[in-house]
Amino acid sequence: MIEYMEKYLPFLYDTDTWVLQVFVIVFLALLLDYIQKKILRRIQKRLEKTPNLWDDAFIHAVIKPLSILIWVFGLSVAMEISGSSHGLKIFEVGVIIVVSWTFIRLISFVEANVIQQQEIKGKKVDKTTADAISQLLRISVIITSILVGLQSLGFNISAILAFGGIGGIAVGFAAKDLLANFFGGLMIYMDRPFSVGDWIRSPDRNIEGTVEKIGWRLTLIRTFDKRPLYIPNSMFASISVENPSRMTHRRINETIGVRYYDSKLLPVIISDVKEMLLNHPEIDATQTLMVNFNEFSASSLDFFIYTFTKTTNWIKFHEVKQDVLFKITEIVEKHGAEMAFPTSTIHIENDALPEIAPREK
Repeated sequence: MIEYMEKYLPFLYDTDTWVLQVFVIVFLALLLDYIQKKILRRIQKRLEKTPNLWDDAFIHAVIKPLSILIWVFGLSVAMEISGSSHGLKIFEVGVIIVVSWTFIRLISFVEANVIQQQEIKGKKVDKTTADAISQLLRISVIITSILVGLQSLGFNISAILAFGGIGGIAVGFAAKDLLANFFGGLMIYMDRPFSVGDWIRSPDRNIEGTVEKIGWRLTLIRTFDKRPLYIPNSMFASISVENPSRMTHRRINETIGVRYYDSKLLPVIISDVKEMLLNHPEIDATQTLMVNFNEFSASSLDFFIYTFTKTTNWIKFHEVKQDVLFKITEIVEKHGAEMAFPTSTIHIENDALPEIAPREK
Protein backbone atom coordinates (compact mmCIF):
# COMPACT_ATOMS: atom_id res chain seq x y z
CA MET A 1 0.00 0.00 0.00
CA ILE A 2 2.70 2.49 1.05
CA GLU A 3 5.01 1.52 -1.83
CA TYR A 4 2.15 1.99 -4.29
CA MET A 5 1.42 5.50 -3.01
CA GLU A 6 5.13 6.43 -2.98
CA LYS A 7 5.32 5.45 -6.65
CA TYR A 8 2.20 7.24 -7.97
CA LEU A 9 1.81 10.04 -5.38
CA PRO A 10 5.40 10.99 -4.51
CA PHE A 11 4.52 14.52 -3.44
CA LEU A 12 2.73 13.14 -0.40
CA TYR A 13 6.04 11.99 1.04
CA ASP A 14 7.84 15.27 0.65
CA THR A 15 8.75 16.20 4.22
CA ASP A 16 8.75 19.93 3.40
CA THR A 17 5.08 20.04 2.48
CA TRP A 18 3.43 18.15 5.37
CA VAL A 19 0.51 20.59 5.58
CA LEU A 20 -0.27 19.99 1.91
CA GLN A 21 0.10 16.27 2.46
CA VAL A 22 -2.47 16.22 5.27
CA PHE A 23 -4.82 18.41 3.23
CA VAL A 24 -4.60 16.11 0.20
CA ILE A 25 -5.24 13.01 2.35
CA VAL A 26 -8.33 14.59 3.97
CA PHE A 27 -9.60 15.77 0.59
CA LEU A 28 -9.12 12.35 -1.01
CA ALA A 29 -10.87 10.65 1.93
CA LEU A 30 -13.83 13.04 1.65
CA LEU A 31 -14.02 12.59 -2.11
CA LEU A 32 -13.80 8.81 -1.93
CA ASP A 33 -16.42 8.69 0.83
CA TYR A 34 -18.76 10.91 -1.19
CA ILE A 35 -18.37 8.79 -4.33
CA GLN A 36 -18.94 5.46 -2.56
CA LYS A 37 -22.08 6.79 -0.85
CA LYS A 38 -23.52 7.97 -4.16
CA ILE A 39 -22.80 4.66 -5.85
CA LEU A 40 -24.06 2.47 -3.01
CA ARG A 41 -27.28 4.44 -2.61
CA ARG A 42 -28.09 4.04 -6.28
CA ILE A 43 -27.40 0.33 -6.00
CA GLN A 44 -29.51 0.21 -2.85
CA LYS A 45 -32.55 1.72 -4.60
CA ARG A 46 -32.33 -0.89 -7.35
CA LEU A 47 -31.85 -3.79 -4.97
CA GLU A 48 -34.85 -2.76 -2.85
CA LYS A 49 -37.05 -3.62 -5.84
CA THR A 50 -35.80 -7.22 -5.94
CA PRO A 51 -37.37 -10.00 -3.79
CA ASN A 52 -33.93 -11.17 -2.57
CA LEU A 53 -33.45 -10.45 1.13
CA TRP A 54 -29.68 -10.83 1.24
CA ASP A 55 -28.68 -8.08 -1.19
CA ASP A 56 -30.76 -5.43 0.64
CA ALA A 57 -29.29 -6.44 3.98
CA PHE A 58 -25.75 -6.46 2.60
CA ILE A 59 -26.01 -2.92 1.15
CA HIS A 60 -27.57 -1.58 4.36
CA ALA A 61 -24.81 -3.23 6.40
CA VAL A 62 -21.94 -1.94 4.26
CA ILE A 63 -22.74 1.76 3.76
CA LYS A 64 -21.72 3.14 7.18
CA PRO A 65 -18.77 0.78 7.90
CA LEU A 66 -17.27 1.53 4.47
CA SER A 67 -17.14 5.24 5.34
CA ILE A 68 -15.30 4.42 8.56
CA LEU A 69 -12.90 2.18 6.64
CA ILE A 70 -12.03 5.01 4.26
CA TRP A 71 -11.22 7.33 7.17
CA VAL A 72 -9.20 4.65 8.96
CA PHE A 73 -7.20 4.15 5.77
CA GLY A 74 -6.61 7.91 5.50
CA LEU A 75 -5.52 8.11 9.16
CA SER A 76 -3.08 5.24 8.77
CA VAL A 77 -1.56 6.83 5.63
CA ALA A 78 -1.21 10.16 7.42
CA MET A 79 0.59 8.47 10.31
CA GLU A 80 2.90 6.66 7.91
CA ILE A 81 3.72 9.95 6.20
CA SER A 82 4.43 11.63 9.53
CA GLY A 83 6.92 8.88 10.35
CA SER A 84 4.84 7.02 12.93
CA SER A 85 5.32 3.27 13.06
CA HIS A 86 1.77 2.60 14.30
CA GLY A 87 -0.07 3.46 11.08
CA LEU A 88 -0.16 -0.10 9.82
CA LYS A 89 -1.30 -1.46 13.19
CA ILE A 90 -4.13 1.08 13.36
CA PHE A 91 -5.17 0.13 9.82
CA GLU A 92 -5.24 -3.58 10.69
CA VAL A 93 -7.26 -3.04 13.87
CA GLY A 94 -9.56 -0.64 12.03
CA VAL A 95 -10.21 -3.20 9.30
CA ILE A 96 -11.04 -5.84 11.94
CA ILE A 97 -13.46 -3.48 13.70
CA VAL A 98 -15.12 -2.40 10.46
CA VAL A 99 -15.51 -5.97 9.19
CA SER A 100 -16.97 -7.06 12.55
CA TRP A 101 -19.36 -4.12 12.57
CA THR A 102 -20.44 -4.99 9.03
CA PHE A 103 -21.19 -8.60 9.97
CA ILE A 104 -23.12 -7.51 13.08
CA ARG A 105 -25.22 -5.08 11.01
CA LEU A 106 -25.73 -7.74 8.33
CA ILE A 107 -27.04 -10.22 10.91
CA SER A 108 -29.48 -7.64 12.33
CA PHE A 109 -30.77 -6.58 8.91
CA VAL A 110 -31.20 -10.18 7.73
CA GLU A 111 -33.15 -11.02 10.90
CA ALA A 112 -35.45 -8.02 10.41
CA ASN A 113 -35.95 -8.75 6.70
CA VAL A 114 -36.73 -12.43 7.24
CA ILE A 115 -39.31 -11.66 9.96
CA GLN A 116 -40.90 -8.93 7.81
CA GLN A 117 -41.14 -11.16 4.73
CA GLN A 118 -42.67 -14.03 6.72
CA GLU A 119 -45.27 -11.70 8.25
CA ILE A 120 -46.15 -10.33 4.80
CA LYS A 121 -46.73 -13.89 3.58
CA GLY A 122 -49.01 -14.48 6.57
CA LYS A 123 -46.76 -17.11 8.13
CA LYS A 124 -46.23 -17.38 11.89
CA VAL A 125 -42.76 -16.18 12.90
CA ASP A 126 -40.96 -17.38 16.01
CA LYS A 127 -39.33 -14.10 16.99
CA THR A 128 -37.77 -15.62 20.09
CA THR A 129 -35.80 -18.18 18.08
CA ALA A 130 -34.79 -15.59 15.49
CA ASP A 131 -33.58 -13.25 18.22
CA ALA A 132 -31.65 -16.03 19.99
CA ILE A 133 -29.88 -17.12 16.79
CA SER A 134 -28.98 -13.55 15.85
CA GLN A 135 -27.62 -12.84 19.33
CA LEU A 136 -25.48 -15.99 19.26
CA LEU A 137 -24.10 -15.02 15.85
CA ARG A 138 -23.32 -11.48 17.02
CA ILE A 139 -21.58 -12.75 20.15
CA SER A 140 -19.51 -15.14 18.02
CA VAL A 141 -18.48 -12.31 15.70
CA ILE A 142 -17.51 -10.06 18.63
CA ILE A 143 -15.43 -12.74 20.40
CA THR A 144 -13.66 -13.71 17.15
CA SER A 145 -12.93 -10.06 16.37
CA ILE A 146 -11.45 -9.44 19.81
CA LEU A 147 -9.14 -12.47 19.51
CA VAL A 148 -8.02 -11.53 15.99
CA GLY A 149 -7.49 -7.92 17.07
CA LEU A 150 -5.35 -8.96 20.03
CA GLN A 151 -3.33 -11.24 17.76
CA SER A 152 -2.70 -8.40 15.30
CA LEU A 153 -1.50 -6.18 18.17
CA GLY A 154 1.11 -8.77 19.10
CA PHE A 155 -0.55 -10.46 22.06
CA ASN A 156 -0.10 -14.20 22.55
CA ILE A 157 -3.60 -15.63 22.11
CA SER A 158 -2.59 -19.04 23.48
CA ALA A 159 -1.42 -17.48 26.72
CA ILE A 160 -4.58 -15.39 26.95
CA LEU A 161 -6.77 -18.45 26.47
CA ALA A 162 -4.76 -20.40 29.06
CA PHE A 163 -5.10 -17.54 31.51
CA GLY A 164 -8.80 -17.42 30.76
CA GLY A 165 -9.13 -21.09 31.70
CA ILE A 166 -7.32 -20.55 35.00
CA GLY A 167 -9.03 -17.30 35.82
CA GLY A 168 -12.44 -18.52 34.73
CA ILE A 169 -13.18 -19.86 38.23
CA ALA A 170 -12.40 -16.52 39.85
CA VAL A 171 -14.43 -14.66 37.25
CA GLY A 172 -17.28 -17.12 37.75
CA PHE A 173 -17.43 -16.40 41.49
CA ALA A 174 -17.19 -12.66 40.89
CA ALA A 175 -19.89 -12.66 38.22
CA LYS A 176 -22.19 -15.39 39.57
CA ASP A 177 -25.27 -13.19 39.22
CA LEU A 178 -24.37 -12.37 35.64
CA LEU A 179 -23.83 -16.06 34.85
CA ALA A 180 -27.08 -16.98 36.59
CA ASN A 181 -28.94 -14.51 34.37
CA PHE A 182 -27.13 -15.83 31.27
CA PHE A 183 -28.11 -19.44 31.98
CA GLY A 184 -31.59 -18.26 32.93
CA GLY A 185 -31.90 -16.71 29.47
CA LEU A 186 -30.57 -19.93 27.94
CA MET A 187 -33.24 -21.94 29.75
CA ILE A 188 -35.94 -19.56 28.49
CA TYR A 189 -34.77 -20.13 24.92
CA MET A 190 -34.68 -23.91 25.43
CA ASP A 191 -37.82 -24.51 27.53
CA ARG A 192 -39.94 -21.82 25.81
CA PRO A 193 -42.25 -20.97 28.74
CA PHE A 194 -42.98 -17.77 26.82
CA SER A 195 -41.96 -16.00 23.63
CA VAL A 196 -41.70 -12.43 22.41
CA GLY A 197 -45.22 -11.01 22.12
CA ASP A 198 -46.76 -13.28 24.78
CA TRP A 199 -48.83 -11.92 27.64
CA ILE A 200 -47.48 -13.41 30.88
CA ARG A 201 -48.07 -12.96 34.60
CA SER A 202 -46.67 -14.39 37.81
CA PRO A 203 -48.82 -15.12 40.87
CA ASP A 204 -45.63 -15.07 42.99
CA ARG A 205 -44.51 -11.57 42.02
CA ASN A 206 -46.17 -8.41 40.79
CA ILE A 207 -45.29 -9.22 37.17
CA GLU A 208 -47.80 -8.92 34.33
CA GLY A 209 -47.50 -7.63 30.80
CA THR A 210 -46.37 -8.36 27.25
CA VAL A 211 -42.88 -9.74 26.55
CA GLU A 212 -41.03 -7.35 24.24
CA LYS A 213 -37.47 -8.68 24.37
CA ILE A 214 -35.64 -11.67 25.85
CA GLY A 215 -31.97 -10.79 26.36
CA TRP A 216 -29.14 -12.83 27.81
CA ARG A 217 -29.33 -10.93 31.10
CA LEU A 218 -32.73 -9.24 31.24
CA THR A 219 -36.22 -9.81 29.89
CA LEU A 220 -38.18 -6.68 28.98
CA ILE A 221 -41.90 -6.81 29.80
CA ARG A 222 -44.25 -3.97 28.89
CA THR A 223 -46.92 -3.64 31.57
CA PHE A 224 -50.52 -2.79 30.70
CA ASP A 225 -49.96 0.82 31.75
CA LYS A 226 -47.14 0.90 29.13
CA ARG A 227 -44.28 0.98 31.63
CA PRO A 228 -41.15 -1.08 30.85
CA LEU A 229 -40.39 -3.78 33.42
CA TYR A 230 -36.89 -5.30 33.36
CA ILE A 231 -36.70 -8.75 34.95
CA PRO A 232 -33.37 -10.58 35.54
CA ASN A 233 -33.56 -13.94 33.79
CA SER A 234 -32.44 -15.81 36.91
CA MET A 235 -35.72 -14.85 38.61
CA PHE A 236 -37.73 -17.04 36.24
CA ALA A 237 -36.01 -20.11 37.69
CA SER A 238 -37.59 -19.47 41.11
CA ILE A 239 -41.10 -18.22 40.29
CA SER A 240 -44.11 -19.70 38.53
CA VAL A 241 -45.23 -18.01 35.32
CA GLU A 242 -48.66 -18.09 33.73
CA ASN A 243 -48.91 -17.63 29.97
CA PRO A 244 -52.49 -16.56 29.13
CA SER A 245 -51.45 -16.09 25.48
CA ARG A 246 -51.37 -19.87 25.09
CA MET A 247 -54.88 -20.49 26.41
CA THR A 248 -57.06 -22.66 24.20
CA HIS A 249 -60.33 -21.11 25.44
CA ARG A 250 -61.62 -18.46 27.84
CA ARG A 251 -64.11 -19.31 30.58
CA ILE A 252 -67.44 -17.71 31.42
CA ASN A 253 -68.44 -18.45 35.01
CA GLU A 254 -71.38 -16.36 36.18
CA THR A 255 -74.17 -16.64 38.78
CA ILE A 256 -77.64 -15.29 37.97
CA GLY A 257 -80.40 -14.83 40.56
CA VAL A 258 -84.16 -14.73 39.99
CA ARG A 259 -86.93 -13.88 42.45
CA TYR A 260 -88.38 -16.49 44.80
CA TYR A 261 -91.75 -15.52 43.31
CA ASP A 262 -90.54 -17.02 39.97
CA SER A 263 -89.54 -20.40 41.37
CA LYS A 264 -91.99 -22.29 39.12
CA LEU A 265 -90.41 -20.65 36.04
CA LEU A 266 -86.83 -21.48 37.00
CA PRO A 267 -86.64 -24.96 35.38
CA VAL A 268 -87.72 -23.71 31.96
CA ILE A 269 -85.43 -20.68 32.24
CA ILE A 270 -82.46 -22.94 32.95
CA SER A 271 -83.42 -25.20 30.05
CA ASP A 272 -83.64 -22.28 27.61
CA VAL A 273 -80.34 -20.78 28.79
CA LYS A 274 -78.57 -24.09 28.25
CA GLU A 275 -80.11 -24.44 24.79
CA MET A 276 -78.99 -20.92 23.95
CA LEU A 277 -75.39 -21.69 24.96
CA LEU A 278 -75.32 -24.93 22.99
CA ASN A 279 -76.40 -23.07 19.85
CA HIS A 280 -74.30 -19.93 20.37
CA PRO A 281 -71.73 -19.63 17.52
CA GLU A 282 -68.97 -18.35 19.85
CA ILE A 283 -69.41 -20.97 22.59
CA ASP A 284 -67.46 -24.23 22.28
CA ALA A 285 -70.03 -26.92 23.07
CA THR A 286 -67.31 -29.61 23.08
CA GLN A 287 -65.96 -28.20 26.33
CA THR A 288 -67.58 -28.37 29.77
CA LEU A 289 -70.96 -26.64 29.64
CA MET A 290 -73.11 -26.43 32.78
CA VAL A 291 -76.30 -24.53 33.63
CA ASN A 292 -77.71 -25.58 37.02
CA PHE A 293 -79.74 -24.31 39.94
CA ASN A 294 -77.15 -23.73 42.62
CA GLU A 295 -78.34 -22.01 45.80
CA PHE A 296 -81.17 -20.55 47.86
CA SER A 297 -79.73 -17.11 48.54
CA ALA A 298 -81.10 -14.51 50.89
CA SER A 299 -83.09 -12.70 48.21
CA SER A 300 -82.85 -14.91 45.14
CA LEU A 301 -82.80 -18.36 43.59
CA ASP A 302 -79.35 -18.63 42.05
CA PHE A 303 -78.32 -20.65 39.03
CA PHE A 304 -74.89 -20.57 37.43
CA ILE A 305 -73.48 -20.88 33.91
CA TYR A 306 -70.10 -22.46 33.32
CA THR A 307 -68.87 -22.57 29.72
CA PHE A 308 -65.94 -21.72 27.42
CA THR A 309 -65.66 -19.40 24.46
CA LYS A 310 -63.91 -20.32 21.23
CA THR A 311 -61.90 -17.13 21.18
CA THR A 312 -58.96 -16.34 23.44
CA ASN A 313 -58.75 -12.70 22.41
CA TRP A 314 -59.36 -10.54 25.47
CA ILE A 315 -61.47 -7.92 23.68
CA LYS A 316 -63.57 -10.36 21.68
CA PHE A 317 -64.09 -12.52 24.79
CA HIS A 318 -65.80 -9.65 26.60
CA GLU A 319 -68.00 -9.00 23.57
CA VAL A 320 -69.08 -12.66 23.56
CA LYS A 321 -69.65 -12.63 27.32
CA GLN A 322 -71.73 -9.47 27.02
CA ASP A 323 -73.87 -11.06 24.30
CA VAL A 324 -74.42 -14.18 26.43
CA LEU A 325 -75.52 -12.13 29.45
CA PHE A 326 -77.91 -10.04 27.34
CA LYS A 327 -79.47 -13.22 25.91
CA ILE A 328 -79.92 -14.62 29.44
CA THR A 329 -81.70 -11.41 30.43
CA GLU A 330 -84.02 -11.74 27.41
CA ILE A 331 -84.83 -15.37 28.33
CA VAL A 332 -85.69 -14.43 31.93
CA GLU A 333 -87.93 -11.55 30.82
CA LYS A 334 -89.55 -13.65 28.06
CA HIS A 335 -90.94 -16.03 30.69
CA GLY A 336 -92.32 -13.17 32.78
CA ALA A 337 -89.68 -13.50 35.51
CA GLU A 338 -87.39 -10.85 36.89
CA MET A 339 -83.82 -10.64 38.10
CA ALA A 340 -83.64 -10.61 41.87
CA PHE A 341 -82.21 -7.84 43.99
CA PRO A 342 -81.89 -7.60 47.81
CA THR A 343 -85.34 -7.22 49.37
CA SER A 344 -86.88 -7.59 52.83
CA THR A 345 -90.41 -8.74 53.67
CA ILE A 346 -92.05 -7.99 57.02
CA HIS A 347 -94.83 -10.33 58.20
CA ILE A 348 -97.17 -8.93 60.90
CA GLU A 349 -99.58 -11.23 62.75
CA ASN A 350 -103.18 -10.03 63.01
CA ASP A 351 -103.12 -10.36 66.83
CA ALA A 352 -100.22 -7.98 66.98
CA LEU A 353 -102.15 -5.20 65.23
CA PRO A 354 -103.17 -2.40 67.62
CA GLU A 355 -106.85 -1.86 68.28
CA ILE A 356 -108.20 1.32 66.77
CA ALA A 357 -110.92 3.04 68.81
CA PRO A 358 -114.00 4.11 66.88
CA ARG A 359 -114.16 7.74 66.03
CA GLU A 360 -116.68 9.80 67.92
CA LYS A 361 -119.48 11.27 65.91
